[in-house]
Amino acid sequence: ERIVFHEITKKAIEEALKNPKDIDKNLVDAQQARRILDRLVGYKLSPFLWQKITKKLSAGRVQSVALRLIVEREQEIENFKPEEYFVILAKLKKKEGTKEIIEAQLEKIEDKSIEKPGIKNQKEVANIVRDLENAEFKIFKILKKEIKKSSPAPFITSTLQEESFKRFKINSKTTMMIAQKLYEGIDLKEGRVGLITYIRTDSFNISQDAQNLAREYIIKNFGKDYLPETPNVFKKKSKLAQEAHEAIRPTDPFRTPELLKEFLSPQELKIYTLIWQMYLSSQMKPAIFDSVEILIKAKKYIFCAHGSTLKFNGYLKVYPSKFEEAFLPDLKIGETLNLLELKYEQKFTKPPARYNDASLIKILEKYGIGRPSTYAPIISTIIQRGYVRREENKAFKPTEIGITVNNLLVEHFPQIVDYNFTAKMEDDLDKIAAGKKEMVEVVRKFYEPFHILLLEKYKTVKKEDIIKPEKTSEICDKCGAPMMTRFSKFGKFLACSQFPKCKNTKSILLKADFLCPDCGAEVVIKSTKSGKKFYGCSAYPKCSWGSWSKPKDEKK
Repeated sequence: ERIVFHEITKKAIEEALKNPKDIDKNLVDAQQARRILDRLVGYKLSPFLWQKITKKLSAGRVQSVALRLIVEREQEIENFKPEEYFVILAKLKKKEGTKEIIEAQLEKIEDKSIEKPGIKNQKEVANIVRDLENAEFKIFKILKKEIKKSSPAPFITSTLQEESFKRFKINSKTTMMIAQKLYEGIDLKEGRVGLITYIRTDSFNISQDAQNLAREYIIKNFGKDYLPETPNVFKKKSKLAQEAHEAIRPTDPFRTPELLKEFLSPQELKIYTLIWQMYLSSQMKPAIFDSVEILIKAKKYIFCAHGSTLKFNGYLKVYPSKFEEAFLPDLKIGETLNLLELKYEQKFTKPPARYNDASLIKILEKYGIGRPSTYAPIISTIIQRGYVRREENKAFKPTEIGITVNNLLVEHFPQIVDYNFTAKMEDDLDKIAAGKKEMVEVVRKFYEPFHILLLEKYKTVKKEDIIKPEKTSEICDKCGAPMMTRFSKFGKFLACSQFPKCKNTKSILLKADFLCPDCGAEVVIKSTKSGKKFYGCSAYPKCSWGSWSKPKDEKK
């Protein structure tokens, strides 16, 4: 028999134990199919990579798609061409009664909106500025509205990892390790206590008992003004959501972060505080802002100024969120403003940002790739395999070996790394769970064409076509033969062309754009055994200077 519960509370488990159900063979088959499909991809493709590229590589239904996302984003960045544009800004003030500056941006010319990102012709910009030198700036429209910023949903696995990285730059693996410890229990004065609920979930649901506790805390500590008439309920938009467990929340909101401070490490306290704040704020009223948009006309040009002030803080009282208030003085339609300054600014469009823990998890979830428990392992795997590395800003950059593996898979096994492949497969797995499809049929449909393709690729794909060894001007210092470029898990290196007679190898060192701060010699970029890059003096071992990042006052 099988018991079913959706929250790990005494009441829910006791109720489940009273009402056991028969084991659902369809659910078992769906889970078995998922395991088999994952292993077929990983166990069959990884040896192919060993033979065609180098040893100690791996492929996977999920990790290979994550790698593709990172590689393609890097290609977008490399191919990006900055586009010049200009914005025109006016600094204005009321003629009487206030010294507050009103900043307005040109948004329309003769009722035609300026296309984003802005005006691209500098000559046109200069002509507009000249045309506006003696213009009268008059208010012709004031748009006021109240904006409600809804309470956020409580954390699920993905959003906890995203927010932990955004707030504290704590990576997904560390976040999950800390959350697991908080879930398993912390030693308090009354003994070991589990401080949060189960941490692998894709459901926003909160149990009725937990809702009641949150409402009790909010009334006692903030008052009725902050409490909605009925509890806030959130629905998961993803059709792949399993919703087996409730959202991540504290087991007792009355155990405030302040009360637990002495029992938790600094990082544990950060994660617990985040979960505690998000849970309470999810059960509070929205924040309310007063928004004002002022339209100002000068000749045929229309400028726009925006103002926003906080009217009621609502959930922001518990969960601090970044927002900027922009104050505007009291203004009236028809009022003329004094022009203090009119200027234009040159700007350039920026390439898309590299993925980091937060943005990668968000895009994986969007495509339905992986499950709540897999996000952190996915990221750990592609880092450990040397496919990507973290930059100084924690963003992911693909390595040479990562790009090579991705290109091989995209060219020869496009279905495996297709963004929609996992979602389509999950649809089939859901149909197995619902009894609408048969497990063996789904596995056979995938495996038979995949197996035929793999056998063909073993024959037709040649290692020398993927990685072509090239002779270099470097001479082997052991036998005098030319050195050649070779490939390993950590990228290219130099190897003697007389291999296996001579097994001499050297690293290919890239030069940095600054000199050693200790001795003035050239600085080179080196790698640790795990593939992590660092700066080191080329005069080593005479000079042992090294650093993970550029020194602030580097010698050019």
